[in-house]
Amino acid sequence: MSYFLGADCGSGSVRVGICDSNGRLLASSVEPIVTNNPRVDFYEQSSDEIWDKLCRASRTTLSKLKDVTPEMIKGVGFDATCSLVVLDKKDQPITVSLDSAKNFHKWNIIMWRDHRAYKETDEINNTNHEVLRYIGGRVSIEMQTPKLLWLKRKKPLTWENAGKFMDLTDFLAYRATGVDVRSKCT
Repeated sequence: MSYFLGADCGSGSVRVGICDSNGRLLASSVEPIVTNNPRVDFYEQSSDEIWDKLCRASRTTLSKLKDVTPEMIKGVGFDATCSLVVLDKKDQPITVSLDSAKNFHKWNIIMWRDHRAYKETDEINNTNHEVLRYIGGRVSIEMQTPKLLWLKRKKPLTWENAGKFMDLTDFLAYRATGVDVRSKCT
């Protein structure tokens, strides 16, 4: 029999489930993740912590199934919030936090619900650029583009030393496979 592992990274936890080929959930587990909220409207997370918790949840879920071995897992799928992961040129976390003296590189994700880039969002929308018509006429503050513009302006060293900007789902796939691809829906 074939089995499939699904991992969902939400705002407060990583959830992993293993299903059989009929789609029946056989086992699951949840690992909490930390959110750094250093200022109003700033929400940051750590890609290292998320990956560690995803691996732990995967091992825990698999351990609940006595007759299923890792070799029997035929597919893995990832789902996550639309959060921006920043890695340096050596694929290591690089800070997105203004409060970088504490845990300098730990906080390398700007979460979907982070609204620090409100000025950049307004600026982008006020251009009325034709590309905006493909996304409903306006960019959302929760999208990556305003966050990237904010990083370029407010964290120039992070911007200069960044090697990758990735959606969290793309980061998980990259970390699992080593293949650097991007989803077309993020």
